[in-house]
Amino acid sequence: MADTTIFKARKIITMNPANPSGDAVAVRDGKVLGVGTVEELSRWGDHVVDDRFADKVLMPGLIEAHCHAGTGSVWRNTYCGFFDRRDPEGRLWTGCKNIEEVVERLREVDERMTADGRDENDTLLAWGVDPLYFDGERMYAHHLDKVSTTRPIYLNHASGHLSTVNSKLMADENITRDTSAPGVAKDVDGEPNGELQEAAKMLASRANTEMMAGWFSKEGVWNFGYAARNTGHTTVIDLASGPLDDETSELWSSIVEDPMFPARVMRASSLARDRNSDPADVAAMTVRRKTESTEKLHYGVVKLFLDGSIQGFTARLSYPFHYTLPAGNPENGLWLTAPDQIADIIFPFHAAGLTVHCHCNGDEATEAFIDAIEEVLERYPRWDHRHTVQHCQLTKNAQYRRMAALGMCANIFTNHIFYWGDQHREFTVGPERAYGMDACASAQRLGVSYSIHSDSPVTPLGSLHVAWCAVNRRTATGRTLGEHEKITVGDALYAITLGAAHQMKMDHLIGSIEAGKFADFAVLEEDPLEIDPMRLKDIEVWGTVLGGEPLRSTAN
Repeated sequence: MADTTIFKARKIITMNPANPSGDAVAVRDGKVLGVGTVEELSRWGDHVVDDRFADKVLMPGLIEAHCHAGTGSVWRNTYCGFFDRRDPEGRLWTGCKNIEEVVERLREVDERMTADGRDENDTLLAWGVDPLYFDGERMYAHHLDKVSTTRPIYLNHASGHLSTVNSKLMADENITRDTSAPGVAKDVDGEPNGELQEAAKMLASRANTEMMAGWFSKEGVWNFGYAARNTGHTTVIDLASGPLDDETSELWSSIVEDPMFPARVMRASSLARDRNSDPADVAAMTVRRKTESTEKLHYGVVKLFLDGSIQGFTARLSYPFHYTLPAGNPENGLWLTAPDQIADIIFPFHAAGLTVHCHCNGDEATEAFIDAIEEVLERYPRWDHRHTVQHCQLTKNAQYRRMAALGMCANIFTNHIFYWGDQHREFTVGPERAYGMDACASAQRLGVSYSIHSDSPVTPLGSLHVAWCAVNRRTATGRTLGEHEKITVGDALYAITLGAAHQMKMDHLIGSIEAGKFADFAVLEEDPLEIDPMRLKDIEVWGTVLGGEPLRSTAN
């Protein structure tokens, strides 16, 4: 029986500069033998030729270097976002275009819960809203009280950094005018208005815990894999969604190691779930998990947080701060980690040989992280660390120069250009800074290794859309936001393959189609290098090949 399969294709984009294309790829034992012609590859010995992709284009499996397991599980709760979105099972959810539509959707859910005999104390959980789309009108408790004043309601914002709750939930959790926790928004009379920002969300402890619990369910993890396959991804990272304890790790292992699970996964450790954790203990646990990495389940990175969300006005910005500001918000955002503590927190991970990825939306947060990396490198010199600024939305040229000098990477949230670009220009940071947001061209010009990402479920999983944003820089209304920060299609494809693999320290295994690497491919109906760049996001994904096994998308 032949032990080699030769897949024929209309074209193979390898991302290997020494052998950039071919029309066939040979695979044995889940790895690539070579790319070339069928005649050349037949010399590997007994083989079968599989021509199912003869009219399709193969490229390296897409790699999402910043997403979350919630991609598969948030759909257990009601979607109330502005844009239409499709869940992992293929159902299309229409967007809610104003507050009234959000209220009506939640009212329907409340009525169903009552009809199903659900207790009035059962929380109505929903997600995806962002009041910034509603002509600047914020969504507060009095809006949700139109749905119910007897059932608690918890509405998580699209960014995941804020939530809106109703009066019943605030009463249940004793959130009052005397609550002094940072992030509890209040009206002009000093009463909490129902918006909970950043750590203040934890005041709605029962609801927040209930929503997050589904992120680590068996069903949620499987749906995470299906969503990856449906969008051409063969490797995804669960960037700080859950703990690395034995029970959770065994659950992930039992799922991801199943031959039917359609993706490789990297799981990051984090202090976000327990801010009282000792970084040295978390570092030791991460090192232990790293030794348990397999071909499908990987460990070795840590996720930290410095600031919040630009569109939620909780990111840390340098002067001149926010362009406009909702009433009651402080001039600047919130520190999720004190900047004078971040170097000491990073040090145990750095010294243990781990790679640190830090959430920095605002440029003040980026500066604090760069300062911290410079400090830990002075204390403990180490080459090829690849510590990464995550989101990197307002990073300045001077900061990119420092990052390049320090060997740091950038993972740039280009989807913001489409999903929030108009709002950033008009409300959050103003035109000039919006033109320079998510600056891939600057990172490239200044020598910073970078990738681009979706932060799913904040925005939909799909690296072709992420690449489209980086190439075209179009907002939802069709405005070009920052002409001079556009990059080429080829550079964008590199960012979602080898650029992402490099950040994850997996570029020796994945990211290109070349001899010795895993036989992981995205199967496309069109050639992204030949079509109009404006159509990049619309390329149909047939599915993937993972370790040489073809996996058809259920979205087709």
